Parts: sequence; C-alpha cells; structure tokens
Amino acid sequence: MKPASYAPVVEWEQLPAGYTHPDVAGVAVNSTGRVYFLCRAEHPVLIYDRDGSFVGSWGEGHISTRAHGLTIAPDDSVWCIDHTGHSVRKFAPDGKLLLTLGDNTGKPSESGYDGSNLTTITHGAPPFNRPTNLAVAPNGDLYVSDGYGNARVHRFSPTGELLASWGEPGTGPGQFMLPHAVAVDRSGNVFVCDRESDRIQIFTGDGRFLREITDIQRPTQIVLRRGLMYVSELGWRVGERSFRNGPIARDMHPRISVLDETGAVVTRLGGPDPCAPGSFCAPHGLAVDSNGDLYVAEVVWTIAGKDGLVPPDCHTVQKLALAA
Repeated sequence: MKPASYAPVVEWEQLPAGYTHPDVAGVAVNSTGRVYFLCRAEHPVLIYDRDGSFVGSWGEGHISTRAHGLTIAPDDSVWCIDHTGHSVRKFAPDGKLLLTLGDNTGKPSESGYDGSNLTTITHGAPPFNRPTNLAVAPNGDLYVSDGYGNARVHRFSPTGELLASWGEPGTGPGQFMLPHAVAVDRSGNVFVCDRESDRIQIFTGDGRFLREITDIQRPTQIVLRRGLMYVSELGWRVGERSFRNGPIARDMHPRISVLDETGAVVTRLGGPDPCAPGSFCAPHGLAVDSNGDLYVAEVVWTIAGKDGLVPPDCHTVQKLALAA
C-alpha cells in the first residue's frame, strides 16, 4: 500500500477572542463534517466547520475541566467522558444532556487504586474509576475503556444497561495497564489502546482475546476507517519505563501512525520538534473526516507545558490534510 501524505493546515482553527485551550483532550467529526473538540477549559466543547470557522460552544458549567474523551455516534449524539467525575454522558448535538452512564454519585468504584499509581490497582472493578473513552458498535452497543483507576472494558446496551466487563491489571492477554481508548470494527471486534503496555489488544465483542499489535508506543486513541487504523501515540523520555519494554534508553517523539488491517505500518507522522506544524507534543485525541483529513487534539499543558518544556503558544489543535 502506498504511504499516504499529509500536510498541516497552518492556522486552521479560528479560535474566538478570549477563548483558550491549553489542553484539548478529544476530537470527533459528525455526519455533516463539523468538528467537535473537548477542552479542559472554560468552554469545554468547541464546534467548527471543516474550514476551521467557529460555530459555537457548550458544556460550560456542566463538563469537568478534567474531561477525557469525546465520541460522536452515528446519530450525531455526542458522548463526553468525565474522567474525575467517574461517569460517561450522552448529549444532543446542541449540548442537551440525554443519558448518563455511572451511578451519578461522582465516586469511583473500588479497584485498590491509590489515586496516582497504576501499580496499586489490585483487581478489575465495576464502572467507573477514571474512565477514558467510548466506542459505539455497529449494533449500537457501547464499549467504555475504564482506565486510569481501573483495568477494564465495559459493554453497555444502547440504553445504558451494563452487559459485561472484562480485564484485570497486568501485561498478559486480556490484562491492561491503562486502557486509554477503544474502537469497534464493522465485524464487532473491539480494539483497546493499552497505553502503558505499548500495545493495542483486539477482542471479540464479548471480550475474548484475539491478538495484539505491538509496533506501537503509548497509544492514546484509535480510529478505524477505510480499512485503516489511525493511532495517536505519546512519546517516551529517557528514564521513563514501559511496562512491556522496560526502561526507556532514548527519547521517542510523539507521533500519529497509520496502520493497515494487519497492523503493518502504512505511514507515520511527526518529528522531534514538538511544536512544529505536523509534529506533536502530546497527541491525545484523533479524528478522521470523510475526506481522509486528520484532526489531532493535544494535552500539551498536562504533558509538557506545566513543566516549561514547551512554549505557551505550542499548538493544542491541528488539522492535517490528506494529499490528493
């Protein structure tokens, strides 16, 4: 397969005056090509047309400033994952709340997690303890990766009834060290970004392990489209430690990978300068529109900005156009 070529669309986003977003956690595209970003900021959900013109915002006062994931369903409903509120919420395109998954108490389920260290998770727990992302299956079932404080994937009916859960802490098949994102293919197979184990695990719809993809680093989001897998990946710094690969001996810059259906690399995007157009600092959310163009959301403040590792104007939103 011929490698795809992408070009960054510099200054694509027409951000309104007074709006800021030092962390953008998620991005999704609806059926009309409108682009939604989920921000850890005063204006949580920002909406743009394909050309980058601003359409509007919603979620002010209702979505946590630690929101984590964004998914738009085939009916254009918008799912937002509240990381620290331990819940998953479904909204209409205009921001009206339609459904909440979780017990509405804002309290995490009990998994042994101490609030900061993944290795303290002793067992898989019910929904939710710091959930990360959601995917909609072809039959309408909902799959939620429950990641920072848990080690599970939960399956719900379209109306929010819990049907099944699987996963335990660890690095073996069906175990997770931070399940960070989830996607479902046309056959109903479930792809899970097992971030701190540097892999993507693939399961049947009922949680039976099928295989894994390991030519990947710290995957944060996966999009399945046009027979390809698009994966956003955080970098590694010297001195950090992968649960799969052990101590990191060299810096590995963040990137976007495009893989074929077998997991073979088609192309990779990004370079060593985290703030250069078309390179990345902290890619956390990823979307692909009907033209094949990519939209990338980055949590720059959390990963690098708060420590002064990048300048304040480092991009947190990018569009990369697929070359004709």
